[in-house]
Amino acid sequence: MTATDPALTALSQRWCALSLLHGRIESHIERALESRHGLSVREYSLLDVLSRQHSGPGGHLQMKQVADAVVLSQSATTRLVTRLEDRGLLTRYLCATDRRGIYTDVTEEGLKLLEEARPTNDSALREALDEAAENPELAPLVQVVEGVGAPV
Repeated sequence: MTATDPALTALSQRWCALSLLHGRIESHIERALESRHGLSVREYSLLDVLSRQHSGPGGHLQMKQVADAVVLSQSATTRLVTRLEDRGLLTRYLCATDRRGIYTDVTEEGLKLLEEARPTNDSALREALDEAAENPELAPLVQVVEGVGAPV
């Protein structure tokens, strides 16, 4: 295959469309969360991921797992955790069985903000997908997104 291969060109165009869809959705959600709750998309995602932790085996995530879940580097995730901790939305503590491990939990205040922000996130997502579905280039991708995990 060469750089001018029609299959690669089509693949590149589909990748650009996917990137465009992602950017539009994230931007739409970002504006809604920031204006109504003072949260960025990454902050919301981090609160959401950490709120799903539980006590017991496999219940807590290591920082690398958290970084992977919110699609950030470990250092960026640490900075994000620190910002939310400074706002009283998260706490950090040492693992009882491995003093090298540090866990992060969502505080009651963080859980409250997350629950208040969840409908905003969901409605902004729906709005962004509906808007994107009107674009012929993005409509097939919206259909795929909406179909992922749907009952067959």
